[in-house]
Amino acid sequence: MQSSTDLKSLLNKIDHRGYPAYKDTRGEYQFPGYVLSVDHVQGDPFASPSKVSIHVPGRTAGFPGELYCEDHQRIALQDELTRQFARCAEQFTFKAKGSGKSGLMSVSRCSQEILERTACHIDPKSGDVVLRMEIGFPANGRTINARELEKVLFDFVPACVKSSLFYKNMDAERLRGIIDLAEDQHYIRGMLPKLGLCAFVANGSVLPRESGVSPRPMKGGVKFSSPRELEVTLELPHRGRITGMGIKKGVTLIVGGGYHGKSTLLEALELGVYDHIAGDGREYVITDDTAVKIRAEDGRSIRKTDISMFINDLPNGKNTTGFCTEDASGSTSQAANVVESIEAGTSLLLIDEDTSATNFMIRDELMQRVIHRDMEPITPFIERIQELYDDYGISTVIVAGSSGAYFHIADTIIQMDRYVPKDITAYAKKEAENFPMISGPETPAGKPDFTRRPGADKSLKENGRIKIKTMGREAVMINKETIDLRCVEQITDSEQVTALGYCMKYARQHMMDGRKDLRQIVDGLEQVIEKGSLAALCGGSQGISCMAKPRRQEIFACFDRCRSLKM
Repeated sequence: MQSSTDLKSLLNKIDHRGYPAYKDTRGEYQFPGYVLSVDHVQGDPFASPSKVSIHVPGRTAGFPGELYCEDHQRIALQDELTRQFARCAEQFTFKAKGSGKSGLMSVSRCSQEILERTACHIDPKSGDVVLRMEIGFPANGRTINARELEKVLFDFVPACVKSSLFYKNMDAERLRGIIDLAEDQHYIRGMLPKLGLCAFVANGSVLPRESGVSPRPMKGGVKFSSPRELEVTLELPHRGRITGMGIKKGVTLIVGGGYHGKSTLLEALELGVYDHIAGDGREYVITDDTAVKIRAEDGRSIRKTDISMFINDLPNGKNTTGFCTEDASGSTSQAANVVESIEAGTSLLLIDEDTSATNFMIRDELMQRVIHRDMEPITPFIERIQELYDDYGISTVIVAGSSGAYFHIADTIIQMDRYVPKDITAYAKKEAENFPMISGPETPAGKPDFTRRPGADKSLKENGRIKIKTMGREAVMINKETIDLRCVEQITDSEQVTALGYCMKYARQHMMDGRKDLRQIVDGLEQVIEKGSLAALCGGSQGISCMAKPRRQEIFACFDRCRSLKM
């Protein structure tokens, strides 16, 4: 390992040379209290910035072990260090001048959710801290401006490290509060199954967001207040007593007029699979972390999925136990989404009537009389919903505004009235007695076949290269194929999409051989991540991409939408 003095000498040596000479800076350099590693150098000042990592020994970082001994504590602390470093780096970005991205300093931009990221990692045994960032190495045109890079590496970066990665320089009380919140959230999540709940929404939560493009809480937003009938009180390890609405396992229906908060509640439940930062308003909105938002997804590809639970006897004779299509309809896509969620291990389905296929969700009594069951290949969701709970332990929360058919079968009915929830189960059940109940299926569904086995990628054997490009939260491009993820609504960060791309790449290189089924492949990916962290997906420590950990359910969703996958 070289010293910081060696790096300064090298910068003096290559100053005013052509940009490729920056490649000589790759390596590790000992600075006071930490090691700076130049992992990847950009090709020119207009290319993607260079990748640099900071390595602080545990004894120097000095964070007490009780702040990171459990995974949920460690992830919360890593998240805070990333945010703190980002705030500091923002003060210095582009303060070094030059062409293109010269002087850029950036780390992961964390949103309201707390995610495990490659941006910062704390070794749970040693307490060593690694922080990864990007720096635009300065140049005038394509000529090295080493004096400006010297300012970045010897002035700006040390200031950020000092204020963000050394415990002695941080607000200990604030850090303790962040860890306490993480422990309280972890406690609630663990209590859900013990209390027979699939979700909890604390009184005082602020669910509405600032705007459709801002995840921050709405100023002056109506604070959540649970109906008395659904109130649950918990004694948290740190906050103490907290009361809120418990959503019981089974079938829950959320109804109400337009713009009264039905979808706002559902969206909070969707993202309740993640922990949230203090001040978000949804810190104590906790949902079963296997929950999946289900919707119709016209045009998606489906690869050998058994949708016979819902669709059979198609007029064209197409097989529905291994259904394949390049252009799914609303009903076939939603059927596939439900079955694939079962395969991914969900215990809770979240459905909004507005984004569902009507003929998949329901067939009313009049339609059943006019179009006989023998003429309809679709068994609607309403006829399988109880079966899903009884046979698979899968609960359902449905938002409905136009059809009252689910009143008959719902265990709990919540009305949203100007963002205030009311338990109207008894009243709605009484009113439903005056309307005929939709008849159920004549026979129970068979268990879906989950033996889909992706075959080896022949194109990979020819050239061995796989290029990944992330397109925000909407898609990931792998070589020339774009995997559309727009309808996978619980992806909350573009870095999760990057991680999904690397999951696909790793699986193609090491796992997809035609013998392992999809569940075994995803199990294997989770083991790789658990053993070696997200960075293990990159196959080494050099130039690790910015990634955030996706859930098991999103890994499945990415595979399911890959058109080139051969099953």
